[in-house]
Amino acid sequence: MSEPLGSRERRKLQTRRAISEAAIALFVDRGFDHVSVAEVAAAAEVSKMTVFNYFATKEDLVLYRVEGLFEQPASQVRAREPGESPVAALRRHFLRGLAEREPATGLNDEDGYLAFQHLVMSSPTLKLRLIDHGKRTESALASAFAEVLDAFTAKLAAAQVIAVQYALVCCNLTRVLGGQSAAELYPSAVDEAERGFGMLLSGLRDTALV
Repeated sequence: MSEPLGSRERRKLQTRRAISEAAIALFVDRGFDHVSVAEVAAAAEVSKMTVFNYFATKEDLVLYRVEGLFEQPASQVRAREPGESPVAALRRHFLRGLAEREPATGLNDEDGYLAFQHLVMSSPTLKLRLIDHGKRTESALASAFAEVLDAFTAKLAAAQVIAVQYALVCCNLTRVLGGQSAAELYPSAVDEAERGFGMLLSGLRDTALV
């Protein structure tokens, strides 16, 4: 278990979150490229230097909201249930995420989520940063797989898993951004997830991942 945060750490976390949320609100309203860091600082009631003390780049102000998602696949593999295979654990978590409308699955039609996704999709620099984070996710998953596979096979398997999950999320996200509700999309999203993970299970059947 992780140690509880002290009061100083909690204040820092609250400040970091407040700055990010102030920035995102401005970016959603006016566009990522049309808001300066100085304006973010003013909205968050901190100095510009404080903003950069918490966030190295302007893009980090946005991606802070989702940075916890990038380590999830590796964590899910390592925390899998006794006797459960790595791919089965990933499938279980993704299907649960669809049922609970988790943003990580793309199947979420809440206004705040849609506004955030429109923001990211409208900015080339944010999309490039997401690609970089995707590579980090793949690398972390490969490390988790390498606990039961050789390094090369683990790397190939992680690339396949991330490609399937990315395709599933993109399909869901494209449709909710197009105006379809998460509720009406849920049955087809489950079917597509089952097919996607079924292909993974078939393709990786000769490894220790299934």
